[in-house]
Amino acid sequence: MERLQKLIAESGYCSRRKAEELMKQKKVVVNGKIISELGTKASFSDEIIVEGNLIEYQEKEYYLFYKPRGVVCTTSDDKGRKTVLDYFDDVQKRIYPVGRLDYDTTGLLLLTNDGEFANLMMHPKSKIDKFYVAKVEGIVTGDEVKKIKAGIRIDDKKIYPSRVKLKKIDKQKMTSIVEITIHDGINHEVKRLMEYVGHNVIKLKREAFGFLTLSGLKSGEKRRLTTKEVKQLINMAINK
Repeated sequence: MERLQKLIAESGYCSRRKAEELMKQKKVVVNGKIISELGTKASFSDEIIVEGNLIEYQEKEYYLFYKPRGVVCTTSDDKGRKTVLDYFDDVQKRIYPVGRLDYDTTGLLLLTNDGEFANLMMHPKSKIDKFYVAKVEGIVTGDEVKKIKAGIRIDDKKIYPSRVKLKKIDKQKMTSIVEITIHDGINHEVKRLMEYVGHNVIKLKREAFGFLTLSGLKSGEKRRLTTKEVKQLINMAINK
């Protein structure tokens, strides 16, 4: 017997955190009974229905995806926009994104049907580095780089990027290229860091997640993670 939210995550339906939200919203039914108590335990031998969908155990799958610009990181979109799952029509399992990249942000995104893995990768305590390259308006100065490195308060929390480097400036076009490595998992973190020092982000690309890179992939392409890579990511997260 396991906690119900853990079973739902293991089924690949959603992350454990999302499962807890659905339970609180009384959208989970076990053996005909609505369950909202987070301490409730069950097993896959029980009939578990989430939002009207019968769930069952699935073999876990893990993907690395090169997200294009103009694609949303959701399983569906009420505005009819293209979603990351449109690139996974050949995958039979119910997978979903691990975290999100903004609509206009490109680069490395993980997808899985392993809710426990997804939750671990997204948890702030895991502190897995994410490497971004940002093209911003204006000329970024050395003092501004130092200011970002010194830490900036976002959402009542002091944020310290792992690395900030001014890569290139274009005085004719009045733009700059900045490399930033973060690990806090704050929404729109890179954009907010740059806005703090007066620069709007024009383009943003995530080039690495931990040791994973986009090597060998073109925009819109994907590949499965190896068992070794999955184990490495889990070890990185739990050993922080």
